[in-house]
Amino acid sequence: MRIAVASGKGGTGKTTVAVAIAMAATEPVMYADCDVEEPNGSIFLKPEVYEIKKVLVDVPVIDEEKCTSCGKCARFCQFNALVSLGTPPLVFPELCHSCGGCAIVCPADAISWKGNSIGEISLGKADGGRVSVVQGKLDVGGVLAPPVIRQVKSHIPHDGLSVIDCPPGTSCPVIESIGEADYVLLVTEPTPFGLHDLKLAVETVRELGMPFAVVINRFDEGDLGVEDYCGEENILIMVKIPHRRAMAETYSRGGTLLDGIPEMREIFKDIPRIIERGIEEK
Repeated sequence: MRIAVASGKGGTGKTTVAVAIAMAATEPVMYADCDVEEPNGSIFLKPEVYEIKKVLVDVPVIDEEKCTSCGKCARFCQFNALVSLGTPPLVFPELCHSCGGCAIVCPADAISWKGNSIGEISLGKADGGRVSVVQGKLDVGGVLAPPVIRQVKSHIPHDGLSVIDCPPGTSCPVIESIGEADYVLLVTEPTPFGLHDLKLAVETVRELGMPFAVVINRFDEGDLGVEDYCGEENILIMVKIPHRRAMAETYSRGGTLLDGIPEMREIFKDIPRIIERGIEEK
């Protein structure tokens, strides 16, 4: 079973929840950090990394001897990765989406391909080998998160329990991360900002037809807007995490939610079972 942990906004506690599920599980589990622009799950899981792989995407190479400077490739490219001013086109690799269209429209067969590094993924083991960890990291200044996310997901097994730590928001990286998940947990906070962005996230997963529930972090430090909204929309609140000074202190030292609030271990241990039972009932 694949559980995706997402949210409409950053800073709500996605990694807190994802790490807690992984650490509370009694079975082997895969933790996949798809928040490739700011991965931080490893700070808390502290895996022993045994392999690092570069993420390569194909970008065009122009053969200037064949090129007729017609500009068709540049006019075709919707991402402005190619610019032609009556000369062989300039290539901006960081903008290329590797769609291959430029090569198709080139009448002179002047375009070939080469691999361009945009990030890396690391593979490791944590908690005595029980937790497998795969983390993606986009290169500084990089803008193409989805290819790195796809490489992370390629290491997620088809069986067993997997927890996917998603990027914030509702844009392409999030859609790529939650795709193929069996269930989505939307983490929010009890504030007007949290409620606003939760509504966007709910609209997104409903549009995708994905089963989901809500986790409210720091539920006792805000208003009741989120709970009222979930009641009106018949949305299950899976967990309400209290705000505790001990949790903040533990987190600042690289500890987890379960270290700061040990009594929540049983709650998080039951989450996969509750989700599986709900999926079977539907």
